[in-house]
Amino acid sequence: MLKGVPPFVTADLLWVMASMGHGDELAIVDRNFSGFRVATQTTSGKLLILEGVDAPTAVRGILKMMPLDTFGDTPLMHMEAVDAPGELLEVHREVIAVCSEAEVHSIASQPVERFAYYPIAMRSFAIIQTAESRPYGNFILRKGVL
Repeated sequence: MLKGVPPFVTADLLWVMASMGHGDELAIVDRNFSGFRVATQTTSGKLLILEGVDAPTAVRGILKMMPLDTFGDTPLMHMEAVDAPGELLEVHREVIAVCSEAEVHSIASQPVERFAYYPIAMRSFAIIQTAESRPYGNFILRKGVL
């Protein structure tokens, strides 16, 4: 047991966050995402499953320990809805709010077309699969520096 670590954060997730460097990316994906297939292509080759945790809760817990990048345009990306390009869905708005709260300033999210999201996730450090059931609850977080 560690103080200040959310209860759903596993030892493997702690290892992933500690092993990442500045600018490395972490894919936070929903329950429908092809996590195992994509994870085999990531830097770590790891698929970590957070059972019973939705995307905003997972991002909130991760950002308690990991800063977002401040050197790029947007340290946050989200998968865009195929039938509503350019529209922020409720799950997107919630994660943006969590990121803005954690970083204590407004964070924008860069929309990524569905099929363009997969190669970005493949180049990420690891895949964190949540129990998020809302469609398009897929995000990329870019790690910053302390």
